[in-house]
Amino acid sequence: MRVLFVASELYPLVKTGGLADVCGALPLALAQQRFDVRALIPAYPGVLDGLRAQVTRLRMDPLFGGAVRVVAGLSETGTQVFALDAPHLFARKGNPYVGPDGRDWPDNHLRFGALSWMAREIGLGRLGDWRPDIVHAHDWQAGLAPAYLALSRDRRPATVITIHNIAFQGLFPADTLTPLRLPQSAFTPEGVEYHGKVGFLKAGLHYADQITTVSPTYAREIQTPEFGEGLDGLLRHRARQLTGIVNGIDAGKCNPAADASIAARYTATKPEGKGANKAALQSRLGLQVNAAAPLFCVISRMSAQKGLDLLLANLPTLLAGGGQLAVLGNGDANLETGFRNAMTANPGRIGGVIGYDEPLAHLMQAGADVIVVPSRFEPCGLTQLYGLRYGTLPLVARLGGLADTVIDANEAAMHDGVATGFQFAPVTTEALGNAFTRVFELYARKDAWRQVVHRAMTRKVGWQEPAEKYAALYRSLVPPEAV
Repeated sequence: MRVLFVASELYPLVKTGGLADVCGALPLALAQQRFDVRALIPAYPGVLDGLRAQVTRLRMDPLFGGAVRVVAGLSETGTQVFALDAPHLFARKGNPYVGPDGRDWPDNHLRFGALSWMAREIGLGRLGDWRPDIVHAHDWQAGLAPAYLALSRDRRPATVITIHNIAFQGLFPADTLTPLRLPQSAFTPEGVEYHGKVGFLKAGLHYADQITTVSPTYAREIQTPEFGEGLDGLLRHRARQLTGIVNGIDAGKCNPAADASIAARYTATKPEGKGANKAALQSRLGLQVNAAAPLFCVISRMSAQKGLDLLLANLPTLLAGGGQLAVLGNGDANLETGFRNAMTANPGRIGGVIGYDEPLAHLMQAGADVIVVPSRFEPCGLTQLYGLRYGTLPLVARLGGLADTVIDANEAAMHDGVATGFQFAPVTTEALGNAFTRVFELYARKDAWRQVVHRAMTRKVGWQEPAEKYAALYRSLVPPEAV
């Protein structure tokens, strides 16, 4: 079966977040299920440089303001890619979505409209020898692809859209309808219209044959006003077409037994090297080298969504329990200042880097005892999966994908030997503080702690099981005789 992914990011060619990781890894996992998956992405600066075995497959002039071509090639990891080379839309340095002034590019509707339009063309057979059975759109940037296909009069492939984060929806003024080649008849609540604007994500959710999101709990949450960002009514209406499938991680790339970025390699059955990584991390960040001190870490974008203000408020509790904290991330200025001040006020106990450093992130995953993820909402989250893989127990809010991937170390789970971390709810300062107390209590029970670490490291967090679920979804949309 042939599947076309449509996305604005794909690792390792372009990445600003977890979307790129998913779109880079899932096609490779689906290949193991005998699916022929190719990914259509914009040719931002540098993308073509990262493609091997390039062949121009299609030329079109004009498309939303200029000539374009589709270049086929292979990424370094082996993903088959169609790059939409449209210099008038994508030949801009920096962030894929915002300009140097920090604001969205004013023509983002045309940029990602073009991406969706090209998905339509490929879906309708413009490449000749490769026509997909499924077009799978990812997030708002690809949201018009199911709409363009549904509004065409030709025989079309089945369509799927995945919500990676419903908070980002792609809303544009009504007068963009005609430039986007959308008919006036589609500008209704039963089409692309959303509160008087053209809604890219709304369009995808309305027109796609199936909707997925990145965890079962998040699939339920986004059908409520609290988490649905105004689209909860539409999602309740389409609940039978909505499925939650938890993301995975690249278990080969993230492997403490083979990771070149850490100080010592280790496994679930031979975990001794984790202690050497703890000492290396403490030394690297200027923390007291103390094997007995519970070492917490946070690797995150610094924002209210991530709940890091709750962590700042709980630093007295963390320190009073004898803990240390390693910090890596950047974002909101007030949170950056808060963590910088905490480092200055607590030398040897709190250290870190305001920014991002991939090798340091790996060392933190390997060297810390606990990774803290106190998000106010989290569609899936990958950080806690990395923590499980490296035996760094996740301490997470009980919501979204965090609730689906971490088993709380409560009395029943400990008795049954299934605990893999800690959950807390509601998402408040007090509840997080209580969770820290529980961490300290378990940490003092060394044998019990080691058992939870072993269980965490042996939990399956790769892409095999999610890929099997996507494969079943695709097969349900396309009868065997049609493939």
